[in-house]
Amino acid sequence: MLGIHLSVLQIAAFQRFETALYETNEVMNLTRVPREECWYRHFLDSLIFQDLIPRGARVLDIGTGPGFPAWPLACARPDLSVTAMDSNGKMLGFLKSQPLSNLTAVNARAEEWNDKYGFDVVTGRAVAPLSTQLELSAGLCKRKGLVIPMRAASDIDGPESINLGPLGLKLDRTEKRVLPGSDSIRLFPIYVKVKPTSPGFPRRWADMKAKPL
Repeated sequence: MLGIHLSVLQIAAFQRFETALYETNEVMNLTRVPREECWYRHFLDSLIFQDLIPRGARVLDIGTGPGFPAWPLACARPDLSVTAMDSNGKMLGFLKSQPLSNLTAVNARAEEWNDKYGFDVVTGRAVAPLSTQLELSAGLCKRKGLVIPMRAASDIDGPESINLGPLGLKLDRTEKRVLPGSDSIRLFPIYVKVKPTSPGFPRRWADMKAKPL
């Protein structure tokens, strides 16, 4: 399923993560997804686009929360080097309690954080309106890298209408997937970083919200 085969050890790691997530959720608000829906609404949802990520890629997940899609991607794809970013220290505190050798947690805001090398792939699960998510992602993506927002069919707003010029991005295509175990549709617009992001981007959060691209 989803183009990957999980070993017995990987499946056990997913089971431990699930147990820890819902035990912690009893005292800390980590997720509203019922435990019986965890595997398809958290784990499968995080992996449904994994085939779009090149082998050996350096991946950034913006707004990871307790670790989605970062943790499932890192566990299922040990070839990846995954960085999970969130401004919520409590969420990251939980994620750090579930360590993986190829997963790094960063407590920061995307519009304030710099990475001198740039990532091969930048993603995030419905972080903000699409134009804002792209603005947050573009500067952290390296030249010829990919920005792949994870969007529900109901919350994507015409990717063709966004002014991509200042971001240095070009829309390549949009992939459509059906979440296993449901009739929920996920959309993955795939953007290629074709030139450097213009100075001054990303803007302050208030400016992005007031004047979306």
